[in-house]
Amino acid sequence: MKKITSFLFAMLLASAMAFSQESTFNLGDKVFDLGIGFGSGYYSGYNTAVPPISISGEYGVKDGVLEKGSIGLGGIIGYSAYKWENNYPGYDYGWRYSNFMFGVRGSFHYPLVDKLDTYTGIVLGYSIQTETTYGTYVSGGVTNSSAGSRPIAGWFVGARYYFNDKFAAFGNFGVGISYLTLGVAIKL
Repeated sequence: MKKITSFLFAMLLASAMAFSQESTFNLGDKVFDLGIGFGSGYYSGYNTAVPPISISGEYGVKDGVLEKGSIGLGGIIGYSAYKWENNYPGYDYGWRYSNFMFGVRGSFHYPLVDKLDTYTGIVLGYSIQTETTYGTYVSGGVTNSSAGSRPIAGWFVGARYYFNDKFAAFGNFGVGISYLTLGVAIKL
């Protein structure tokens, strides 16, 4: 997987240098993304109570990297909730799970196509998960809860397509509240 990822990144960078367009993300730009996620590894096979949602913001801190590239710094917050339940005549029980994550992101932007902001970067953050049991069958009807947390770190790649100077659709693949996030972006 690492070889494939390295190869794809090298091809992306080579294409960027050969066919680059005008930059869509520059020094001083502020962009906010609101997205919904698909393909979370947290609780596969469970019913989704709240789909993976995320809000991220980014500020352009450096221009002129590899001629037309730029660097952005920002943050991300995400939340999702899942449940599993079982109903039998006379009693029911189940589990509710939630995941809250937050972190900082650093990204490298390089224009490949006009109106398309392509980027890759890293995220460092923290994830907090909770679990609650419920129902009439669980411990004589008593609800139990637990929580855990862990640091998160990883890589992402994405693109924003600008319909005008301020509004874009975006897609991210990689570390976040889900593997794939799609949504809208606003540039201030």
